Amino acid sequence: MSETAGWLLDGRLRYRQLATGHRTGIEPVLLAASIPARDGETVIEAGTGAGAGLLCLAARLPGISGLGVERETRLAALAQRNFAANDLPNLTAIAADLAALPLRRRFDHGFANPPWRSPHDTPSPDTIRRRAHHSTAGLLATWAQAIAAVLKPRGTMTLILPATSLNECLGAMKQAGCGAPRIMPLWPRTDRAAKLVIVRSTRGDRGSLTLLPGLTLHDDNGYTPRAEAILRGGESLTF
Repeated sequence: MSETAGWLLDGRLRYRQLATGHRTGIEPVLLAASIPARDGETVIEAGTGAGAGLLCLAARLPGISGLGVERETRLAALAQRNFAANDLPNLTAIAADLAALPLRRRFDHGFANPPWRSPHDTPSPDTIRRRAHHSTAGLLATWAQAIAAVLKPRGTMTLILPATSLNECLGAMKQAGCGAPRIMPLWPRTDRAAKLVIVRSTRGDRGSLTLLPGLTLHDDNGYTPRAEAILRGGESLTF
């Protein structure tokens, strides 16, 4: 498979990805901006792909240690090369099945952009794209359980997913023992319903749900100044 060479965060990060199949969008950049990590903490990303999420997080917090889990061997190797190309030795990618992680260590934070397309949608002929995009029954619960299982007490789980999956997401997080969910809607424009949400919960927390004001992504001039600061400037999305 051929690859393309590009950049993340307005040229701050070198980034290679597969030329066909799944291509990186804004989701991993927004997700990385929302992780409440601090220098010295450990982070795991499920379904890391070519490593965009961890790269963007480490660009903001170079003192973290991060592990990317990716079942596609080719993508895991590509993520590892991207980490090395950006001189980020504290990031590592492994090829592994998320449902059977060969790990004993625990992490301060976990995050993911899970597959979300309905299994009833027409599948992509590209195997990697199909696996990256198409969900199966119970997949969200499986991912939430796997992430929660490697979190420290009071560790956070953060997911980005379609607003239509919110109810399933909250149920999966609760079942995995993570509560006090905080929901960040991502509005395409001020007059449009949110298509995406970022949801964070905390392992062992039984607090109530918080719905936050959200982030508006676009205005008449393109990205809003706040979205621009996150997507190109690498700033955090605090909530």
